[in-house]
Amino acid sequence: MPELQLLRADHESALLAFEQENRGYFAASISDRGDDFFKAFGDRLTALLAEQDAGTGAYYVLVAEDGTVLGRFNLVLDGDSAGEVGYRVAQHVAGRSVATRSVLELCWLAMTRHGLCTLKAATTSDNPASQKVLTRAGFTPVGPAGAADLGGRAGTWFRRDLIAPKSG
Repeated sequence: MPELQLLRADHESALLAFEQENRGYFAASISDRGDDFFKAFGDRLTALLAEQDAGTGAYYVLVAEDGTVLGRFNLVLDGDSAGEVGYRVAQHVAGRSVATRSVLELCWLAMTRHGLCTLKAATTSDNPASQKVLTRAGFTPVGPAGAADLGGRAGTWFRRDLIAPKSG
């Protein structure tokens, strides 16, 4: 069963393969990262790990039993009990509730591990699959459609308030 794991340096080769294999698929719904992203991948990973160590981000990978990466699930922390969610899943697992289950788990981790109370996420207006993932994971659209700028593409912001379980 796939496992959501906090990003580590030893994920580098599997994560790079995931990004390369799905580049065209991702570019259909979000801006392409460009060739420089892949050339400097090790440096970018080092920077993400430094952000994670500094407490400004929490980056997760969904890892299959064979060690391949099936998705990325990111939390950018704002230092004020809120964070921004970003995610992408491999084309071959899209449409199988993998993203929804992982975003739900990420919400739980955001609350219990990272102490967050509110999450926001944005998706392009022409990506109904991502909108469905967010809605199924308890996010609701906020603001006017098209208000989010995602690499020059219009999108919508979504928000989810996290509620800690009552003790007692």
